[in-house]
Amino acid sequence: MTSAKTDEKQPTVLEQMGGVSGMLYSSLPVVVFVIVNFAAKNLMAAIISALAAAVVIGVILAVRKGTVQPAISAVFGVGIAAFIAYKTGEAKGFFLFGIWQSVVYGSAFLLSIVVRWPLAGVIWTFLNGRDRSWRSDKASVRDYDIATFVWALVFFARFVVQRWLYDEDQVGWLAVARLAMGYPLMAIALLATVWAVRRADKRLKAAEEARAAADTEADVLARTADDLLTPDMDELKRVVDSEARDKSRD
Repeated sequence: MTSAKTDEKQPTVLEQMGGVSGMLYSSLPVVVFVIVNFAAKNLMAAIISALAAAVVIGVILAVRKGTVQPAISAVFGVGIAAFIAYKTGEAKGFFLFGIWQSVVYGSAFLLSIVVRWPLAGVIWTFLNGRDRSWRSDKASVRDYDIATFVWALVFFARFVVQRWLYDEDQVGWLAVARLAMGYPLMAIALLATVWAVRRADKRLKAAEEARAAADTEADVLARTADDLLTPDMDELKRVVDSEARDKSRD
């Protein structure tokens, strides 16, 4: 089993979310869409502007990271949102994909708790290249259950609020809710995840140290027993020689 490395520096919440630049990049297409739609009163102009912003962001990310994958990811979500807005003919349709996406994510996180594979722990260990030894510890699974439940609450809160704004045709407030309930709520969920990680790692490290101490003690006891049961051949030889000399004198 790989040891839990609690002494390693854990990524900060801001680093896990991609830093300040990641927050700005993900928010820009939404802001551009709302501003252009409000100023030009033209849905197509807003859609094109949001897509253009996503493409520019994708290119910047691709140049910085040296791969086109970030570019594809940056454009994909905005592209789907723009397509839905175009098909519905309403600006609020731009937010519909994100609204139902929240339901899917929230349900997945809740289901993972039921099947005892809390996604907060599974995703964290996958992203950080760690093993899943925490699954053998009930207390650690419980901690990850709590963190996973926080994530589920975040996604369902997004759905409830944004769906209500969608039904009320509040496009401007939809954008505000999208941004306000994005990274700020994610920060809370990530804090819960970091809390679970640190508790699980501390517990697993203590258990591993206890096992190592027990193994050492067992090894010492085994060597002691071996010493007691195995005769000292040098001493035995001296005894035999001494008895032989005594017999020769006789």
